[in-house]
Amino acid sequence: MKLHELFEKLLSYKSITPTDDGAFDFIEGYLENFEAKRIDIGDTKNLFLHKRFGDGEHLCFAGHIDVVPAGEGWQSDPFTPTYRDGYIYARGTQDMKSGVSAFLKMAKELKSFNGTLSILLTSDEEGDAIDGTVRVLEYLREIDFLPKYAVVAEPTCDEIFGDNIKVGRRGSINGIIEKMGVQGHAAYPEKSVNPIHKVVQVLPNMAGINLDEGDEYFAPSKFVITDIRAGMEVTNVTPAKLKMMFNVRNSTKTSKQDVEDFVHKYFKEFNYSLKISQGAKPFVTNKSSKVVKNLQSSINTILGMTPRLTTSGGTSDARFFGAFGVETVEFGVVNDRIHSIDERTTIDEVQKLYEVFCDMTKNF
Repeated sequence: MKLHELFEKLLSYKSITPTDDGAFDFIEGYLENFEAKRIDIGDTKNLFLHKRFGDGEHLCFAGHIDVVPAGEGWQSDPFTPTYRDGYIYARGTQDMKSGVSAFLKMAKELKSFNGTLSILLTSDEEGDAIDGTVRVLEYLREIDFLPKYAVVAEPTCDEIFGDNIKVGRRGSINGIIEKMGVQGHAAYPEKSVNPIHKVVQVLPNMAGINLDEGDEYFAPSKFVITDIRAGMEVTNVTPAKLKMMFNVRNSTKTSKQDVEDFVHKYFKEFNYSLKISQGAKPFVTNKSSKVVKNLQSSINTILGMTPRLTTSGGTSDARFFGAFGVETVEFGVVNDRIHSIDERTTIDEVQKLYEVFCDMTKNF
């Protein structure tokens, strides 16, 4: 099976989170020389395959088979791969069946490797990600088989294929502040406590403020206010409370406790409550890591480019590898149409991604 045929095959599965639509049965048969382990939890399907080639280190390629719903307005069936204007269109072309196809083809053809090569796939990355990659990693830790290095083939490139490697991800801290007041008639402000008037006094010190200075890997952690609401949408009643929501995409220099302290610094004189949660924790793989240097070298060899090392963007399952101490990088095709109508990529990008992965494993 040629690479483009493998890609088309995976794209044809209607694997909307959390289903794999039978794709894992096909993949298990495709890599018949790898030992397979299914770790299905509820509706979530997980597949782990590995092959020990030698006594060296354990390298894992990881990704997800699930995709977001297609939505309305496609020019062609989103689950029938369609070639048009030099592109292949289908849901999952960029995010991320291109990456999955590239490393499956590489693994299928790999003849020698100084260590263990494994593949970790889930059907629950685009959803809650509760029973997906993290559960497989928990299982691997229990049997003392965690990889030392991982490559997650998410679409990472911004403008030109090969321009970015993600060597980490920012964390995500979410919070809800409720400032209590005393409701009253707008004509008698002295008889009420208007929480809006109180909060606007501190907003200039909070909105868009950097909580750290960042570093060579991370942009500064910024306090971003995402919603403010109060009142009953009438002009003559002051509100009894104000609710303010915020998000901080945090680097390794800012913790959840730091954010709590920042809020308290400006709200300590107020009657307020705070609900705060850490949706994802930040991680970074040092640029001197073997997996970073090898991937950089292969991109330079195959594409003639020197990629930037970045931690930009949202979250991915790479965060789970980082949390388990696995030195992890992400590299895949251009991501300009992920989750959008008429998602597309080029076969040339998928071919070059496959060649990068082949070169990397050959020289690892």
